[in-house]
Amino acid sequence: MKQLIALLLTLAMVFALAACGGTAPAPEAKPAEEAKAPAKAETPSEAPAAEPVTITYCNFNANGGQEGTLDEMVAAFEKEHPEIKVQVETIAYDDYFTQMQTRVAGGTAPDCYELNIENFAAYANKGLLAEITGADTSALNETALNAFNVGGKQFGLPESFSNVILIYNKDLFDAAGVAYPTAEWTQDDLQQAAEAIRALGPDTFGIWQPITYNEMFKVVAQYGGALLNQDKTAFTINSAENLKAMQTLVDRVTVSNVQPTAEQAGAMGDWDWFMSGKLGMIPTGIWAFQTFTENCEFDWDIVVEPGSTQKATHFFSNCVVMNPETQHAEAVAAWLAWLTGSTASADIRLAHGWDLPALKDMDALAAYLQVTPPENKVAVFDSLNYLVMPPVIEDYAKMCDIINEKLSAAAAGTMTVEDALNAAQAECEAQIKLG
Repeated sequence: MKQLIALLLTLAMVFALAACGGTAPAPEAKPAEEAKAPAKAETPSEAPAAEPVTITYCNFNANGGQEGTLDEMVAAFEKEHPEIKVQVETIAYDDYFTQMQTRVAGGTAPDCYELNIENFAAYANKGLLAEITGADTSALNETALNAFNVGGKQFGLPESFSNVILIYNKDLFDAAGVAYPTAEWTQDDLQQAAEAIRALGPDTFGIWQPITYNEMFKVVAQYGGALLNQDKTAFTINSAENLKAMQTLVDRVTVSNVQPTAEQAGAMGDWDWFMSGKLGMIPTGIWAFQTFTENCEFDWDIVVEPGSTQKATHFFSNCVVMNPETQHAEAVAAWLAWLTGSTASADIRLAHGWDLPALKDMDALAAYLQVTPPENKVAVFDSLNYLVMPPVIEDYAKMCDIINEKLSAAAAGTMTVEDALNAAQAECEAQIKLG
């Protein structure tokens, strides 16, 4: 018994000394037989495979028919990049930006997501986006790429683009005895054709061009105007060039009536009127092609939209951005670069008739030309020579709302065009800080 007590006391002293010391206990020695045995080399087949990195991607543009297309693109990317998995979430456009705003504010935003150009500037200027570095952007259209560059930093990559061309009803042109539009047409040529078609009957109109902000920024450019000065430090909404441009559009409704008034239009929109065969021309986006192909029972085609002192063509682009809080920046950059700039991604997009990829090389889009109507599909690409982007500022939505309200009053005849532009200028100056 005394020997047992002595042994326990000795062990207690050893543990106490170890606990007070600053060094860790030495590793347990291996038995002599094990120490002499040669180490077994680990073969690559025995090494555990690294788990793929999973990144989250949220978008709105696939909603309503292109969800499967995006799934196909993800599968193709993951085949090329087995080390990365992309988890997709698609949200309807009407809910998307409200949800995204909540998630960003709450710190639960996905690793990467889609933005339209209207919201991009606000997110970038508030420091909510990460600079995208290490992504190969050499294949992307420079106009589209620069739209998402702020202060020399690339905060977004253009995912797709759409532009606007002039679509015309060939049957109505034939009935009016007017030659089809050409790339050399001006606004004066358009007006003359619209008047000839209007003369065909009381319920037939020559053109419908919405008198809204989205048309204004382009049309004023066709007349040599702009909504902001060059360095975006001052509004120029009521300039002489802008007044001439918008007076032309409003006069088509209130004077020559080649465009229907709100009362004449009734419950039908501009696309409805065109598909009914009662509208000669409509400047609208290339996204209309499929709908018109399915619903128009007459021949139609397209041409580059006429200008005045110069041509100017709408250019819309959605972008993809990176969450600055992501833990997988390299994987996100790889996915975004592939999604926006790879030939494989472009081929899938074109095969399903989705928005065009914003690629620099037009040869990569050759398959798009083979799908008709319209026959003159090359006009889509000819229009790219005249691209204008909307003036992207942080308070973009507020600027749009102010201008739209005043233009609506001018189109309805409750304000003159001059008064409408002066009022829009004053309200924008009072409510929006530039520079």
